[in-house]
Amino acid sequence: MVNDERIQELLTRGVAEVIYDDALRTKLTTGKPLRIKFGVDPTSPNIHLGRATALLKLRDFQNLGHQIVFIIGDFTGVIGDTSDKESERPMLSRETVEQNLTTYFEQAGKILDMSKVEEHRNTEWLEKLQYREICDHADTFSLSDFIARDNIKRRLDAGKRISLRELLYPLMQGYDSVAVRADVEIGGTDQKFNMLAGRKLQERAGMVPQNIITLEILEGLDGRKMSSSWGNTINLNDTPADMFGKVMSLQDQLMMDYFKFATRIPIVRVEEIQAELNAGANPRDIKMLLGEEIVKMFYGEDRAKHARAQFVATFQDRALPDDIEEVTAKEGESFADILVRSKTVASKTEWRRLVGEGAVKELDDEGAETKIEDPAILFSADITLKVGKRRFIKIKKD
Repeated sequence: MVNDERIQELLTRGVAEVIYDDALRTKLTTGKPLRIKFGVDPTSPNIHLGRATALLKLRDFQNLGHQIVFIIGDFTGVIGDTSDKESERPMLSRETVEQNLTTYFEQAGKILDMSKVEEHRNTEWLEKLQYREICDHADTFSLSDFIARDNIKRRLDAGKRISLRELLYPLMQGYDSVAVRADVEIGGTDQKFNMLAGRKLQERAGMVPQNIITLEILEGLDGRKMSSSWGNTINLNDTPADMFGKVMSLQDQLMMDYFKFATRIPIVRVEEIQAELNAGANPRDIKMLLGEEIVKMFYGEDRAKHARAQFVATFQDRALPDDIEEVTAKEGESFADILVRSKTVASKTEWRRLVGEGAVKELDDEGAETKIEDPAILFSADITLKVGKRRFIKIKKD
């Protein structure tokens, strides 16, 4: 038998809705292992903290002895999910999806014990379906089921195009639940329709329909939903310094949601932190605690403390970090090429934007800053740059 208190936290912490709550609680009290499904489309190379909230919930289930079924949507990722989109989502190429998913299982392993996880790609079953089978699945739903969704209705009212391809996505995610015989599916509130499709298809296949847990959406650094396309993410592969620095840039009003959804600090302690804030505690100090906790979860306590100390030294004491990346370059090479090559910036477009915003600065040995104002500047002598708020790089002659 499982402790009622653990079940209560499992089904409430960061949870928006449980379908159906009483039935799932009954299953959980028996101690019988359940198959817990989670799928993620590799639309970018990184798993970010918004998706990690689901991974933390999976770890909670894993700690109670349940079987985690982790699905990479290498087929659905090509098609594209429209659940949270206000316009038609373009199809990705198979090559892009393959490149993106390279380290997904590895990244998930920062939270889950992957030696106990059942791993799948949904090409395993979706690519084998015949047209007759797809028609049979489609017969489960009506067009009105699809167009009643809020974001679809808004697009129709605005006269925006909706492709028939978008109607197929819920069928595919739903069939994943049939293929892996899921007992429970976890996903964000924006995935509710797709997860309910899984219940319907399981019923049609003669299975006991899965329970569903929808999770609250973790907002990104700018207050919008965390999304790689918006660049407002904290990624699991970020360095400890970047991860800590991003947390410190978080809007104050989002801190408590991050404590609840993106850490496993005991809820009692989270309530104490909220009380400290209400009593006038400095939000910066609370944010430092949050940053250290998040970095510790992925990199351990020592590196988390180092990231905090480095942040204080760099941004409060105005000292240079002690582990600035060094690269070599030839005289006359453009800074844009050097920084793209070193992955300090993602593209020449980003370089030009940052220079235009006055966000690229030359640093002297004392940390004094001089703005770089010409995006076409060429490398001529050893230099240390600060790029944006948290990126530093030393460029030396080859």
